[in-house]
Amino acid sequence: MKRIRKAVLPVAGLGTRFLPATKAVPKEMLCVVDRPVVQHVVDEARAAGIEHFIFVTGRNKAVIEDHFDIAYELNRTLESRNKTKELELLARDQPQAGQTSFTRQQEPLGLGHAVWCARELVGDEPFAVILPDMLSRGSMEQMIAAYDKHGGNIIAVEEVPEDQTHQYGIVSVGQEFGQTFEITGMVEKPPKGTAPSNYIISGRYILQPEIFDLLSTQERGAGNEIQLTDSMIRLMKSQQFFGMKYEGRTYDTGSKIGFLMANVAYALEREELSADFRRELEALLRQK
Repeated sequence: MKRIRKAVLPVAGLGTRFLPATKAVPKEMLCVVDRPVVQHVVDEARAAGIEHFIFVTGRNKAVIEDHFDIAYELNRTLESRNKTKELELLARDQPQAGQTSFTRQQEPLGLGHAVWCARELVGDEPFAVILPDMLSRGSMEQMIAAYDKHGGNIIAVEEVPEDQTHQYGIVSVGQEFGQTFEITGMVEKPPKGTAPSNYIISGRYILQPEIFDLLSTQERGAGNEIQLTDSMIRLMKSQQFFGMKYEGRTYDTGSKIGFLMANVAYALEREELSADFRRELEALLRQK
């Protein structure tokens, strides 16, 4: 069973929910505390053993590529000022040569199309798909553990209240194995009261390379886009899918509330910030 070395990160979205902030700055480069959202996601995947990051970009996203490159002028300035701590921080986050690749999604045709655009860079091996809007620390590590146990295709899932299931892609639950279970079906945004479970697809996938052949012939679905879920449903006819119940909290930084909550949660966990931040936050809440 081939191990998971590569991750595809679709970063071509327009970020319309955060206009005007995202008019000139990609939504993936908005900061949670002092690190761009996309850096948090890469950190999570690197900690899980991912070696190669494939970014599917669009127009006006070149700053993401610059972020993961060496900034020679900045480094020289920091060296001349003896800013060793800052230099060490940049070096720690810097991917090694050849560990990042970038390809373009010329048209906004959906998540399935974005993943398909990475086919030549992924090649004939299983790979991860990570939605960079979703901060789920430890999720990829749990996903790879589930893959090592079951093989096949893995989808990270989380529970939501029954009255919210119509907002998400939902999986059907088969045989359970503790933190994981067999997926017997999927449906995208089912009408209220018809969802087969309350487990939502939460933005982390491990997929076999046969998904690319299906995506190449996938007809447009919801939103007139090529939906990854539609091709996964087709792949289920010949391969197993397993759900991995994510143990943790996901912050949807593509929404304003999720982005703000991520900043609060991550700041409170920073040793050098937590005490002062908590004090200021409590003072602010008392004023309200």
